[in-house]
Amino acid sequence: MSAKKSKRFSLLPVTGLLAVSLLSACGSGGGESQGASGDAPKVEADANGVKELSIFIDAPWYPVREWKGSVADEITEKTGIKLNVTVATDDKQLPLMISSGDLPDLVFTYSNIDRMSDSKLSYPWNELIEQYAPDFKIDKTRIAIHTMDDGNFYTVRNSFATQEEMAENKYAIGSDGNPGIAVREDIMEELGSPAIQSPEDFMKVLGMAKSKYPDMVPLIMDKDWLEQYFLQQFGVEALLDGWYEKDGKVDYAIRQPEMLEFFKFMNALYRNGYILGENFAYTNDQIDDQYATSGKAFAHSHTVSVADTDNIKLKNSGQSYAFKMLPSALSDRTKIVSTGLGFAGTFITKKNKDPEASIKFLQYLASDEGKKLTMFGVEGEHWTWNDKGYPNLKYDPSDSDFINANGIKWWYLYNDGVTEGLQGYVEGTQKTKALMERKEVTVYKPQLGLIQTQPDSQQKTTKTKIDEMIKNEKVKIYLAKSEEEAVANYEQMIKTAESMGLNELVDWANGIYQEKKGLFE
Repeated sequence: MSAKKSKRFSLLPVTGLLAVSLLSACGSGGGESQGASGDAPKVEADANGVKELSIFIDAPWYPVREWKGSVADEITEKTGIKLNVTVATDDKQLPLMISSGDLPDLVFTYSNIDRMSDSKLSYPWNELIEQYAPDFKIDKTRIAIHTMDDGNFYTVRNSFATQEEMAENKYAIGSDGNPGIAVREDIMEELGSPAIQSPEDFMKVLGMAKSKYPDMVPLIMDKDWLEQYFLQQFGVEALLDGWYEKDGKVDYAIRQPEMLEFFKFMNALYRNGYILGENFAYTNDQIDDQYATSGKAFAHSHTVSVADTDNIKLKNSGQSYAFKMLPSALSDRTKIVSTGLGFAGTFITKKNKDPEASIKFLQYLASDEGKKLTMFGVEGEHWTWNDKGYPNLKYDPSDSDFINANGIKWWYLYNDGVTEGLQGYVEGTQKTKALMERKEVTVYKPQLGLIQTQPDSQQKTTKTKIDEMIKNEKVKIYLAKSEEEAVANYEQMIKTAESMGLNELVDWANGIYQEKKGLFE
């Protein structure tokens, strides 16, 4: 891909007749968006030929809140589109907007994919592509996993790749969205560099650190990364609200046999004073960082970039110590199963002022040039291509201040797991080493991700109630005063889930699984 500016991506309108047929196909829910003549509405370009579309980012934690920086500027140069960005204040804002009908042109969400995949709320991508962008090619697998019961697909999530795609790209190693734990390297040396080859070994090391430094918190955890690393070390194949498969049948993860050992371990961390009880109630995701970078914690649980990120902050503040990552797989018990269908997707709402410009905007982002621009930055300025098959970045991808200031990565309104995985490959970094370790032991089962409850369905209601119950009851297990109490609380949680309809939900899930798994065979 040339570093020179290419010709702006075409956003020329099609005929009114075609637009009429599109809007008819999209259903009556798009009435608010149609012009008086029935033609698809268009946004007027400014003096520079740039159109502005509004977008709602359904992620209160999103670090980039304005359409600015070199990547945003370059996307606008290529597409003639700029975005007026609103980031959610909390996770209830989008559902309220949906209820009120107050939606922007575009919505980017991960937690409301099913809800937004509705012809009353969003334009089907397949119809917009057929009408306005027939050369926008999306592979059959992605279309299949995003197609709803009405036969339409309304988005394609980013971050998705098949096992074959990942295997074909040696340097596509995944993203920061994977769990990791870092420990103080200097304290490990003081303790004699004990081997950590199991969760139990790690528990012992935490005890040694607590004995030597009683005023230090042995393990501080990011509020959103409390469990993931340890679940995998015990061989649990999913999160607490996910599905696992054995012998061709699926069940809810809380009933996987290894789950009880995980809960007993977490409870032992608390009872031994290795983690703080209030860690499970944090609402600020910066508290754990402050513990780690102020010398108040021995180990820091977050993502695979935690050591690199902490070390940048420590170096900038003049601290003399550094963190080192634990292995991604501590023992042969470790299981890393990728069931994901991707992370988040972009929806073109029925309130959209220019559906044609919107689908062509996403088409550019889906192109090879667009994906690389989004994930790596501006070619020549931020990266050059290595003939081995990965970008030579001119910046540290763990330097969040630089990444955010330039808008790198965060406009991945359409991208894929391979391109995103390549952004993570930087020779010599701890993050890269951790991700390479994970790639070696990861098994892909995206067919499990196809077990999706539909909006307003009985299964959705049942699952939501069970998941909310688990979220509340798991803390009682973690903070139990004895192992016996922890086990009793776990068994009670299972019984409660079953009384709420878990067995019927599992039966339904198995029916869906048997129906859908053939997509990947």
